[in-house]
Amino acid sequence: MNEIIKMTATDLAAKIKNKELSSVEVTKAFINRIKEVDPKIKAYVTVCEDYALKQAQNSDEKIAKGENVGVLEGVPIAIKDNILIKDIRMTASSKILENYIAPYDATVITKLKNAGAVFVGKANLDEFAMGSSTENSAFFTTRNPWNTEHIPGGSSGGSASAVGAMTAPLALGTDTGGSIRQPASCCGIVGVKPTYGRVSRFGAVAFASSLDQIGPMSKTVEDSALLLNVIAGHDTKDSTSINMEVPDYLSKIKDGVKGLKIGLPKEYFIDGLDTDVKAALDKAIEVYKNLGAEIVEISLPHTDYAVAVYYIICCSEASANLARYDGVRYGFRAECTNLLDEYQKSRGQGFGAEVKRRIMLGTYALSAGYYDAFYGKAQKVRTLIKQDFEKAFEKVDIILTPSAPTPAFKIGEKSSDPLQMYLSDIFTISCNLAAIPGMSLPCGFSQKGIPIGMQLLAKNFDEQTMFKTAFGYQQATDWHKQFPKI
Repeated sequence: MNEIIKMTATDLAAKIKNKELSSVEVTKAFINRIKEVDPKIKAYVTVCEDYALKQAQNSDEKIAKGENVGVLEGVPIAIKDNILIKDIRMTASSKILENYIAPYDATVITKLKNAGAVFVGKANLDEFAMGSSTENSAFFTTRNPWNTEHIPGGSSGGSASAVGAMTAPLALGTDTGGSIRQPASCCGIVGVKPTYGRVSRFGAVAFASSLDQIGPMSKTVEDSALLLNVIAGHDTKDSTSINMEVPDYLSKIKDGVKGLKIGLPKEYFIDGLDTDVKAALDKAIEVYKNLGAEIVEISLPHTDYAVAVYYIICCSEASANLARYDGVRYGFRAECTNLLDEYQKSRGQGFGAEVKRRIMLGTYALSAGYYDAFYGKAQKVRTLIKQDFEKAFEKVDIILTPSAPTPAFKIGEKSSDPLQMYLSDIFTISCNLAAIPGMSLPCGFSQKGIPIGMQLLAKNFDEQTMFKTAFGYQQATDWHKQFPKI
């Protein structure tokens, strides 16, 4: 195995800048890795080989001329295929956008270009980011690099699988209810959902606008902090973007966890939690105790309502956001003789089963006579969930929970039962409802060799404490140094 693909993004950036490696050499190593293993895991919808090599060549020329270079100059990255890169196909893993070419760059892509990153490909996802297993893609199911019979999680399963299989050192995902953290857990990598508004959503395909957030995925905590440094910040093109200073997320990452108060919500450590997950979390908690952190039991009393609240809100917002895909302005258009048929057939043939299910649920929840009973009430309970976290953070600095109730399950195991599939996000959705930052990092393996993730949650805009807490654990363990044998 080429040693380049095992390197962290931080190390690659330093070696490229110091001319120990060329960006072309690094990019070719990852492209070759994609050619070697992606037929087995199917992480990519589109591989951008020529585009990436041209970017890499430009990076090498800048370095050779002694020009100022970005912090990710020449470093490859995979981009979830619901984020726009100008002149590159963007499908959202849906038939309705199968041949859509992006006419502009998302703000995060502009920031990455300015930082010198190299785009090796667009990663597969559940259609329009609706799912927890990447089985809902219109094109194919992505597989877990640790065991190809298992799911990689979702909806950012392609991004997680790409990093886990070492076909990219970094990736971007989007997280509406756990879609970065849950697949990160399944694939044994780090995934970060920043505070809502910290990263611009301009140029990302909207699923549920009050919940969606773009975030980094990587093999190590410091690589995710480095990537968040690049993509975070205010954007006038996004009305939900927060205009406040962005700290250097690497500046305090090595400060240690001694004296930190880590909260364990009793509602998350319940009967029925997978025994392998519980065992891994118990060991992780002991690591934190040995590092000098104080463990505090807390309560988040409205947790039981989170799944119902989340699916009412996300489906309602999805039904409104996906109304734009009508076969008229862009995207797939069915052959019809009148406008009404065109709407119905274009959407009927273009959308997959899960997307249709969520549109119908959302339309019902927003319909006359039901708005107050469902959507209005869900928003009120969302406020109570947010208040639970505010009260908890008066007592603790960080909250620790499982990332997912089980390790990655087998492909097809839950696809016939949407309710069971929805429960895959039971530990992650409250974070989005409360708009706080959260991350998953590897903390062990199941007896079958499937990765297990631990979730850390922090108060609004306190990603620094979250990264510091995660890094302290990472340095005391070696899970981030494990690689799949694929």
